[in-house]
Amino acid sequence: MSQPVSTARPPAAATAAASVPASAFAERADTERWPARLALMLAHCAGMLDLVALPVWVGTLVSAYHLDPQQAGGLATLFLVGAVFSSLAVAPRLHRLPGRLVAALGFGLAALAFAGVSQTTDYATMAVLHVLAGVTSAAALSCTHGTIARSANPHRLFAFVGIALGVFAVLFFAAVPPLLAQLGGALLFQVFAGVMAVACVATGLAFPQLVRGPLPVAGQGTQAAAPRVALGRAVWLGALGVSCMAVVQAMMFSFLERIGMDRGFGLQAVNAVLVALGLVNLLPAGLAALLQRRWPAERVVLCGPLAQAVLVLVITQSQQFAPYAAAASVFAAVMIFTHTFAFGLLARLDPSGRALAATPAMMMAGAALGPVLGGTLVKWAGYESLAVAAVLTAACAVACFSQARQRTPAHPAQPV
Repeated sequence: MSQPVSTARPPAAATAAASVPASAFAERADTERWPARLALMLAHCAGMLDLVALPVWVGTLVSAYHLDPQQAGGLATLFLVGAVFSSLAVAPRLHRLPGRLVAALGFGLAALAFAGVSQTTDYATMAVLHVLAGVTSAAALSCTHGTIARSANPHRLFAFVGIALGVFAVLFFAAVPPLLAQLGGALLFQVFAGVMAVACVATGLAFPQLVRGPLPVAGQGTQAAAPRVALGRAVWLGALGVSCMAVVQAMMFSFLERIGMDRGFGLQAVNAVLVALGLVNLLPAGLAALLQRRWPAERVVLCGPLAQAVLVLVITQSQQFAPYAAAASVFAAVMIFTHTFAFGLLARLDPSGRALAATPAMMMAGAALGPVLGGTLVKWAGYESLAVAAVLTAACAVACFSQARQRTPAHPAQPV
């Protein structure tokens, strides 16, 4: 008797996998487990420490270490300059480096550097240790951001780590400024060392591994690409736009505390503003995740720099506490919200993750210029001069972001 011919269809997953060309397979980060996500969250908090702590950092160097604004901004700038060069060195080599080892070692060395800063008041020694901390923490952060960029949904995962940064900011501003008033400025760098040490342990134990498979089209919005794709003009201009926003962020944020104190608002009121700022920072990353598919990233990144410039104008021009407090409390949130969309946009423009491994360089190239530029402007022309610099820099950011968009190919690929 002849056997019946089977008419069963192969499983859909098998058919889909068979239809994926070999070139569409690449290494991606296994970030679906929560221990791995938690390690990335802690690493992001440690690596982006300057985004949270810069006003207290510079303010402590002025008030507790008796440095002038230019000297205090210079130390923060040295940290950020070291971070920029480190990130630029690590990003092109992302696919050849052991991410877990680099992250754990980088944060561990940064912890030792900040512990050293807490034990000295010699300016030259502090400068060297600031550079070392910047170099090592940025190497770890580059591996962290490159790993996030190669996850299934970079925008969403970057929003998760942004929420973690908001929680960290709340805890930092609620606890650290009052303790500094009681225990002295050295405590700040001991706290920095502790944060880096926690990130070292977390990344050493649970940093995500890489697995080989198809990169989900839904997550990145583009087909998977080989690791060594060329970075186009849109990617470079998008990165430059992020750097311009980082200039404004660091320039203004460095002197947020000092403006409030010098205008007589009082320590308690200024600390309350910083705590409110931390609470507000809980919202933007989560909101960006919810709006991922509702608001086009190309438009969000155009509005972010403009909002930044308006807030700087309010903070620097207001002689009353209420406008200062309202603008200051949401200032960092604008950067977090816009950067989440920019991260997702750049992940679509460069699925290899190399461009986003240079996120510390994008952020800190601008942030490195911000404190010393702000300090110089404040020293010679007062706080009001920060507004002029912010408006000009925001215009540059808008011009760059206007060119950072996905181009429609001349011959789009036909569906399989």
